[in-house]
Amino acid sequence: MTPNYDAWSKEELIARLTEIEQRLKPIPNRKKPVSLSTPGGNPFHFDRHPRRKIAVKFCYSGWEYNGLAFQSDPTPLPTVEEVLFRAFAKARLVDPDAGLDGCGWERCGRTDVGVSAAGQVVSLWVRKPARPPQRELQYVSILNRILPPTIRVLAWSPVSPSFSARFNCKHRHYKYFFTTQGLDLSLMQGAADYLVGEHDFRNLSKLDPAKQITDFRRRILSAQVNPVEPSPDLCDITKRAGHDDQLYVFDLVGSAFLYHQVRHIMAVLFLVGTGLEPPSIIPTLMNTDGSESTKTGLQLPIVDRKPEYQMADPLPLMLWDCAFSGSDVHWQSDGDTGSLGTEKHSGTGLVRQIHSVYQRSLIHTALEGHFLSAAVRYHSVPPQYFPFSRTGLSVGTIPRLPNNSLPVIGVPLGGGTCRRGVKYVPLLSRKRLDHVDVANARWKNGKGSRHENRKPQTSTAEATGDE
Repeated sequence: MTPNYDAWSKEELIARLTEIEQRLKPIPNRKKPVSLSTPGGNPFHFDRHPRRKIAVKFCYSGWEYNGLAFQSDPTPLPTVEEVLFRAFAKARLVDPDAGLDGCGWERCGRTDVGVSAAGQVVSLWVRKPARPPQRELQYVSILNRILPPTIRVLAWSPVSPSFSARFNCKHRHYKYFFTTQGLDLSLMQGAADYLVGEHDFRNLSKLDPAKQITDFRRRILSAQVNPVEPSPDLCDITKRAGHDDQLYVFDLVGSAFLYHQVRHIMAVLFLVGTGLEPPSIIPTLMNTDGSESTKTGLQLPIVDRKPEYQMADPLPLMLWDCAFSGSDVHWQSDGDTGSLGTEKHSGTGLVRQIHSVYQRSLIHTALEGHFLSAAVRYHSVPPQYFPFSRTGLSVGTIPRLPNNSLPVIGVPLGGGTCRRGVKYVPLLSRKRLDHVDVANARWKNGKGSRHENRKPQTSTAEATGDE
């Protein structure tokens, strides 16, 4: 989704241009004191200022960025951490030459390209005033004045020196939004119920041999399919156009997650919702050693190698919240008081700005809905084969076209995307990937050995980001 630059202020446009110009400059990881000039021309010495540790909660539009984590190599789009770190550096809250390592940067949960967050958290050491009166710095206003509108700081908290945004997190809550078109929600919820508890998710995630992970067990606390209220389908336009596009969300809460775990789970739930796979496919894919058969009482085959399948689209996925103990964090904002010049970056202005974006999104939804309504005046609505529980069809009984050829069916992948084909191959009949032990050993003896010889410098944030 392209940002609506017409609605941006002059200051926001300047900030965006500055960000584009600066993002190709690498962020160094050197831990070297640096002096910068202050507005008065005097040198600014970071090592002469005391530091404190804080946690910052922020949101971002994932489609605007090349993922959350900072990358040492150039990327087509900036990363969220790159832009956020530069904002901290520009505000002279961190030493730019010391890099991420120099400020002890840690993230709570890593999100990939295209994935958004409403409650992401990072912890780091920042500068505080050197001499009294040491007034509390307005971190929310300071950072939001520098950041582009697609990244907004929501709150901050003082934390203890030992606090870690990653390891102090009690649980992470992901949301995946989808429409009900062609899906049986009761079947999806029945499959999701199997996710709760501690299971082996190697077949419901992406294996990254570079991480050399051998323990794929993760604990899911809650997995619920819930309606989204209010639904953006204004005036039931899409229903009148022959589509059932009620908006729902899959709420998944867990203590920790594997790489692309949520999107893999969602892809399988879509297969269950259409009727292409039974709800028992979820415990079957988690049955890597036979333990799921005991838990469920079902006769399940052992699946110790992942079958090939495409994960769900990243656009509808959001990291909604990172939960911490009340004794660890005390979230606060700058308050809603302030001069007129800073009001748009404070609490009141922040809510107004985000609400403005939401209003424009509703307008876009209404416009697109009317485009659909206009199209069906002159074009027939495609036949609906899914869900099988409603149409009474199966893979073998989908009617042929008038020319006796098989129709192309679209298996939903979320975000309005689908995988098109004329033949569906059940998951358990597909080609299997190598066993994780084989993949890990191959990488360790190949690329891993070369990496070990080079000993690349990896920031703390990159080393701990596995979600």
